[in-house]
Amino acid sequence: MTAGIVPVSPRGFLHDRKRLAVHVVVTVVVGAVLLWIPQYYPKFRIEGQFNVILTYAIAALGLNLLTGYNGQISVGHGAFFGAGAYTTAILVADHGWPHFATLGVAAVIAFALGVLVGLPALRIKGLYLALVTLALATVFPLVITRFSSVTGGTQGKRVPRFRAPAWTGLADDQWKYYVLLAFAVVSFVLVRNLIKSRVGRALIATRDNETAAEVLGVNLSVYKVVTFGVSAMLAGIAGSLSVFNDPFVNAEKYNLSLSITLLVAVVIGGAATIFGPAFGAFFVVMIPEWLPKKYPQLSPVLFGGSLIVLMILAPGGFLGLVRQVTAWLKHKLRRTPATRPRAGPDEAVAST
Repeated sequence: MTAGIVPVSPRGFLHDRKRLAVHVVVTVVVGAVLLWIPQYYPKFRIEGQFNVILTYAIAALGLNLLTGYNGQISVGHGAFFGAGAYTTAILVADHGWPHFATLGVAAVIAFALGVLVGLPALRIKGLYLALVTLALATVFPLVITRFSSVTGGTQGKRVPRFRAPAWTGLADDQWKYYVLLAFAVVSFVLVRNLIKSRVGRALIATRDNETAAEVLGVNLSVYKVVTFGVSAMLAGIAGSLSVFNDPFVNAEKYNLSLSITLLVAVVIGGAATIFGPAFGAFFVVMIPEWLPKKYPQLSPVLFGGSLIVLMILAPGGFLGLVRQVTAWLKHKLRRTPATRPRAGPDEAVAST
């Protein structure tokens, strides 16, 4: 046998091929469903539910990169989301910019804001860092109200609608959905590639053991601050895209409740998982829709109760539960039926 060549067993090769085939089938099915959604559901569901899910998924993806993979807790991503939304709103409504042109500016502003907020993370962490970001989420609506001449204050700001080009042949709500879906797919693919790279391994090492990561050559200061900036940038892009869908911004839409919603989406979907934020965003948007509408005052209680039940049943999030069930099924399928043990010499003699 040639030195340095590791033989591959036929069983392992077949297993890899089956796994690849399953991934391809799942990807095709999920892609077909996502493309089919705006062709079937009415406008109010596309704009009021599915487009909101897509924007929340992108924002939760950024928060998951920071909290799930890098171990920095943030309760202020609603402020980054709002910063991106107001950037697009002001540039489109007051300066006549095209919607797409504002995305880059919103991303840069959110990144810079994230870096500024991430600087304290070099000295504080854990609950103390959470309090800093909590203060950001609390102050953001007040800042928006204070500069009412630019932001519209408590009255908000109305933005020209994002229209579908004539060449698409799509309705406005369908065009918005496909645009948001494209940005969501690109965002998830880029973050997945980042996590699988050397940078991603450095982020996880920093989360698990900062001392060991630093000994291995990881620059903790750079990784922490830049991760905060990238996480905020994704939230800012999501906020900018939200204005594509809803042409009205108001300070009350980007309060502490939004930050908590994004954090809940990460936890429900599964922290430190690539696609967990997408499932979490789906649940936080759709659970209130599934609750009974007869007693509106009980909706927050029922929503909180449903979250508690989900966390009891799936403490690792939705994807964590899927992994557990999959592992259990594989274990059951691999077990061969119990056979009767071969008779020993004494038993053989007794039987004769």
